[in-house]
Amino acid sequence: MNMVKSLFLGSAAALVAMSGAQAADLPLKAKAVEYVKVCSIYGAGFYYIPGTDTCIKLGGYLRADVTMFGAGAYNAPAWNGAAGAKSRLANNTIFRSRQDINIDTRTATEYGVVRTYFDATFNWTTGDAIAGGTLGVYYAFIQFAGFTFGKAVSQFDTPWTGYPGNNTSFLIGGYDNVTGINQVSYTAQFGNGVSAAISLEDQSSYLQSALYNTSGLTDAGFATGVYGTNSYAGTQVPDIVGQLRVDQAWGLFQLSAAAHQVRASYYNTALETSGHPSDTWGYAVQGALSIKNLPTGPGDSFNITATYSDGATRYVLGGVTGNSFAIYGNSGGAYQSLALAGAADGVFAGTNNINGSGITKTTAWGVRGAFNHNWNPFWSTSLFGSYTSIDYNGTASAQICATAIGFTCNPDFRIAQIGTVTRWTPVKNLTLSGEVMYTYLDQSYAGNIALPAVAAVAKPATNYELKDQGVWSGNLRIQRTF
Repeated sequence: MNMVKSLFLGSAAALVAMSGAQAADLPLKAKAVEYVKVCSIYGAGFYYIPGTDTCIKLGGYLRADVTMFGAGAYNAPAWNGAAGAKSRLANNTIFRSRQDINIDTRTATEYGVVRTYFDATFNWTTGDAIAGGTLGVYYAFIQFAGFTFGKAVSQFDTPWTGYPGNNTSFLIGGYDNVTGINQVSYTAQFGNGVSAAISLEDQSSYLQSALYNTSGLTDAGFATGVYGTNSYAGTQVPDIVGQLRVDQAWGLFQLSAAAHQVRASYYNTALETSGHPSDTWGYAVQGALSIKNLPTGPGDSFNITATYSDGATRYVLGGVTGNSFAIYGNSGGAYQSLALAGAADGVFAGTNNINGSGITKTTAWGVRGAFNHNWNPFWSTSLFGSYTSIDYNGTASAQICATAIGFTCNPDFRIAQIGTVTRWTPVKNLTLSGEVMYTYLDQSYAGNIALPAVAAVAKPATNYELKDQGVWSGNLRIQRTF
């Protein structure tokens, strides 16, 4: 009897356990999966961030290139430094690898679209540390109700910035702000592609050329195109920029203008009691034209800008190009020949309020453009060029040339550039290209000059013939955009 009872109780317990297990295995109602949805209202590549009404797009490119016979990456001409000196210290090939990442978000509101945009680059260039490299922040801005706050392309610039058809980052003769500038701007859209913008922009890193006190000029500095002590003061007023643009199916027309404060520190930069010259204002104006749908072929275009500045040289000598140039060459009557040039927003002289002068502004003008032709859907070629002129008036020239002996001293100069690039796109978003460029420095000095040794480029102290110089440079590139 006890055995039967035990079997009965054991069987009952087993049945209870089994029924409990089956109940536990019954499926519960799962939460709905919220898949990422395509956001088509802002174009291809946007997706809704799950749980929000904000759309996001991730993009960028990976680029690898090599510059040959230049002074730096991205086809910098050999117009200064060891490359300009043509010494054994120069690198004949300069490699760069870059990964660009950008993040674009947009949210529709009752006040219009709120947009944020961020773009950064990770680079490794010949000369960087092993496994090192650099980080570049190009853009970081917010747009709302016509306003732009943060680091974005200048309102002075064109849609193609410093690249009317070129790969090189050193085609001067106009403004170039492809890496963005901090600003507060407002753009009004009038319809039919017509717009106007006004902006306050940070001049400190991008828009200040040199402001030389020629009392600090040395022979060693002159040998590298440096005409004294760079005496720019801290910024007081940002650059004031305005733009009017017509952007339609036929092309684009744009007028830009900027006001730029030129403000020196002190006659003696280490002593505030030495005084300073009065502040002054420079300016720049630009006209730009782009023509599309040319009869030469589908997708062909012609882009050109013309720029003039007075006391605002960086609007003409734009981008990452330096302010000083020194190119060496052969000579029949001296150790070597040399073309020298230096750019500045202005110059002044003196060591105190008693003997100090005011600021004399430098004028500059430039023309830059390109014709872009598509041979077929896979091959295209661009022909590009520029001409840049820097002019010092009589007062400024006299201050720069005050100690010149034995040669004709005139700091005015011109730079002409011409080049071509051919691109092959075998598959979508993958492009291979090759570029060649010629740069000619037409300086206004003449005669022979005795210069001290320049150890940085291994040049001895001896006589040099002052003479115009030209240099070739080239670039090969492959880029995958996503």
